[in-house]
Amino acid sequence: MKNSIFLLLTLTLSLNSFSQKEREIGFYNVENLFDTIDGINDDAEFLPSAKTEWNLIRYEEKLAHINQVFELFSNPLMIGMCEVENEAVVRDVLLHSKNLKRYGVVHYESPDARGIDVALIYDSLTLKLVDSGKLRFVLPGKSEPSTRDIVWGKFAYKKDTIIGMVNHWPSRRGGETESDTFRLEAAKTARVFVDSLLNVNSNYKIIAMGDLNDYPTNDAPKLLAEKLPEMITKASGDFGGSYNYKSTWDVLDHIMVSPGFMKKKGVCIVQGSGKIYSPEFLMSEYKEDKVPFRTYAGTKYLGGYSDHLPVSVKVILY
Repeated sequence: MKNSIFLLLTLTLSLNSFSQKEREIGFYNVENLFDTIDGINDDAEFLPSAKTEWNLIRYEEKLAHINQVFELFSNPLMIGMCEVENEAVVRDVLLHSKNLKRYGVVHYESPDARGIDVALIYDSLTLKLVDSGKLRFVLPGKSEPSTRDIVWGKFAYKKDTIIGMVNHWPSRRGGETESDTFRLEAAKTARVFVDSLLNVNSNYKIIAMGDLNDYPTNDAPKLLAEKLPEMITKASGDFGGSYNYKSTWDVLDHIMVSPGFMKKKGVCIVQGSGKIYSPEFLMSEYKEDKVPFRTYAGTKYLGGYSDHLPVSVKVILY
């Protein structure tokens, strides 16, 4: 009798562990993932004839580096990327990967002046892509769209609806205060979209990720965080942030999730699992400071990875 009870308990525990799968959702600013082909956008900086001498050898090394970073994510459910030139370079990342060949791609060409976009890759064996689209907006003082779109994908997993949003908000070029209205416009666009989704179904599982070019204490991220709590904080990593500017670390790379992700059914977030990755291979030293190991310093090729560190959260699939 005791042996039967023991076997039953063992079987129950085994079935529970089998039905609960821990995965990761990650985001990475890959920093200037351009191909070597002269395209229709302003990509002259990244061509074999440019001062950067961007060539096939360097491009393939960049693809290998991105995949090395993606291997940090434990069995990723989806990964957001920014600073990609087009869909082709995203598919090249998957083509050069050992583990991501089955992943699908959500990408739209944006009106960004430098020709860089955002993209979302996802496990197509686990998630069914139901719909996708882009949020395009006009910055204050401009007459037409001129920055990166917010790209989204709507997925089905069992009875859950999951919406992944990838952001790359306008930079601080020209000054933080002077450019603040640009990021607020991006935040308002994202917030209206999130509100519209939650008005349809408050249980929708929304995850917004991206390089917001603002810190969690700034107004634009706070506007979105009112509906989607922030998962990445200074305490998520070893250095107090995902980006180093003039020897100061802070969080520019965010992951925010809706309350529906907190419910323990379907797919749920592991509380407190926000992480900023900083393995030794992603780091270098500059003026006695530890900083992300980037690909270029100006036009000088360093052979690194990115000026940003990757971020992630853990989820459990029931």
